[in-house]
Amino acid sequence: MFVDLSTEMVYPIIPLFLTATLGATPMVVGVIEGIAESLASLLKAFSGYIGDIYQHRKRLTFIGYSGAVVYKVLLLMAGSWGGVLVARVVDRVGKGVRTAPRDALIAQSSDPNKLGGSFGIAKMLDMAGSSVGALLAVIVVATGTAYREAFAWSIVPAVLGILIIPAVREKRVALPDGPRTRLLGVHLGLRVRLYLVAVLVFCIGNSSNAFLLLKASSRGFSATQVMLLYLVFNVTASVLAIPAGRFSDRFGRRSVLVAGYLLSGLVYLGFAAITSQPVVVGLFAAYGACTAFLSGAERALIAEAAPPHLRGTVLGIYGTLQGIGLLLASIIAGALWDGVGSDAPFWFGGALALLAAVAVAAILDPRVRRRQPAAV
Repeated sequence: MFVDLSTEMVYPIIPLFLTATLGATPMVVGVIEGIAESLASLLKAFSGYIGDIYQHRKRLTFIGYSGAVVYKVLLLMAGSWGGVLVARVVDRVGKGVRTAPRDALIAQSSDPNKLGGSFGIAKMLDMAGSSVGALLAVIVVATGTAYREAFAWSIVPAVLGILIIPAVREKRVALPDGPRTRLLGVHLGLRVRLYLVAVLVFCIGNSSNAFLLLKASSRGFSATQVMLLYLVFNVTASVLAIPAGRFSDRFGRRSVLVAGYLLSGLVYLGFAAITSQPVVVGLFAAYGACTAFLSGAERALIAEAAPPHLRGTVLGIYGTLQGIGLLLASIIAGALWDGVGSDAPFWFGGALALLAAVAVAAILDPRVRRRQPAAV
């Protein structure tokens, strides 16, 4: 929560810092976000595997969260968009190292019948921290505080966050007898593999949130109002994360995931077609609902599909596919924005999200609430 507060305090400022202060174009913003996020996600499978095999999940989580502190220091020193790129890479690499081991820790500490709710609680805390961070970003912009001063203050909650990690208890999972499973030797059921393909398709259209902020700015919102819109997104996601996760526990992952993808597609199409500012506010709230629907149910589905001793690995593979999609999405969105127009990335993303919704509805079995562990 504290690290997310720190990160989200500066995240909505970065597109403004890049374009207004450093003179970067939307294409550059897309490249920076795409490279940073893809590097993070490419590490998720590897870090999840290392955490599973060597039982170092908490240690990897601590190392990954420490990158958030280094990130803020590098932002403070950045004098060009290249410096921001380096800072973002450090931050996202840290996320890549910590995410899969952290999610595996959550799965192992949870009641199997309440896994969606557990991931919902984790997402709620993440988004609550993000909401406070976004509120602080609003204050930064509204009061005319220098961006670099905001970067400096953001270091404090990041340090507080990593100091809490040593108090977390890690449960060791018994490894099966026989040869150690290789990273590329993990086998999943057909439905799960097809679902991961649908996730990749969705992510190719789901560009960085930085483009949503730039789009709001192009619709006539001031810098302060853009920060408030980001706050609306975070608060909505935080409020709905636990109910959405628990709903998926009770009624199945499929219904929640299909609703999330469908709503995401409609939201993106709305950003492309609608210019009314009040409606745009509603779109940011709806996008927060999408995040709540997808985050808990999706991770719970993947965790249930994985053998207990390889949950971090399988969650990491899922995260890696997301990152590959996000790299392509951010580059495509930047190119479409510069080459076609600011609406084009959202027409593209909306179409792919609707395609993913149809695919997920066809792939996942509505009669089964929980997936059985896959054989390896």
